[in-house]
Amino acid sequence: MARSYSDQVNDNNILLIRQILAELPPYVKIFIRGIEPTTASRTRVGYCRDLKSFYEFLVTSNPYFKDRGLSEISLEDLSNLQAEDIEEYLEYLKYYKKNGRVYTNGERAIKRKLSALRTFYAYLYKNDKVTANPAEKVDMPKIHKKAIIRMDTNEVAEFLDAVEYGNKLSERQQLYHKKTQKRDLALLTLMLGTGIRVSECVGIDINDIDFNNSRIKIVRKGGYESFVYFSDEVAEALLDYLDERKHITALSGHENAFFLSSQLRRISVRSVENLVKKYSAGVTPMKHITPHKLRSTYGTELYKETGDIYLVADVLGHSDVNTTKKHYADIDEERRRYAKDKVQLREKFDHN
Repeated sequence: MARSYSDQVNDNNILLIRQILAELPPYVKIFIRGIEPTTASRTRVGYCRDLKSFYEFLVTSNPYFKDRGLSEISLEDLSNLQAEDIEEYLEYLKYYKKNGRVYTNGERAIKRKLSALRTFYAYLYKNDKVTANPAEKVDMPKIHKKAIIRMDTNEVAEFLDAVEYGNKLSERQQLYHKKTQKRDLALLTLMLGTGIRVSECVGIDINDIDFNNSRIKIVRKGGYESFVYFSDEVAEALLDYLDERKHITALSGHENAFFLSSQLRRISVRSVENLVKKYSAGVTPMKHITPHKLRSTYGTELYKETGDIYLVADVLGHSDVNTTKKHYADIDEERRRYAKDKVQLREKFDHN
């Protein structure tokens, strides 16, 4: 029996975690095992990568650790580090070279890496593995707000027209478009019509779609199952592609996948990212549209129509409504401005 997409992703993540941990000191493995009950495998991969980045900084940029291997850094070494060492690490992350390649990190990436380091040190300190916790003395970097990019209503219509008719594509792209038109329209209409994440979208199996109740079973970011409901417009696009999908024989291990690549495998996240980029290029050249921007577009329209931030948070699968509020605060501002003249205190009289 073919394993589900989420199980396959977890399997791959576990192998990747083991691969990274093999390069790091044994106590890092103890930490990763300690957080396993409360974290998804994807989150633990992120911790492993961020901690490896910190150890690489120590052996390449801190004179005390020069010529040491990553796995040779002891718990005593971690205890002896100062807050200044961690601040130097954050500065290093902004621009560094590795294997002849330049790497940079923005504010959010640096904040995430410091957060991983703080969690790591807190675990070690709580379990008496280290005698000091310099990471807690380092302030989290301030994140400067960026304008949230979404597609306007007319842009959504143009985008889906481009997907359906290929009218914004090059001649070469149009030749390939004929082969994937129904799949692309179903996939992108689904994303714009439900706000699901790209990882949730590619993980859909044929049997996950319930047309009788207009819903799809998906695996959310935290690993739990949920249902998303779709409109008649989305259903039409899905059914159109399903008729085509029934006549396609997928490769072994991918038989259950709903959305297939041209290689007859389950379509990948990267492929969907490329699809969005291809179709949006001719419609919104001044906006960098990604799958996540499609999600923001749906959330915006749902909030405008309902005004219910808790409903939007639930539909989008946000575990914390404050995450939702942060993304749609600008719409709240617009709603407040619209409401300024809605309450009349006194009836106006014509004094003439």
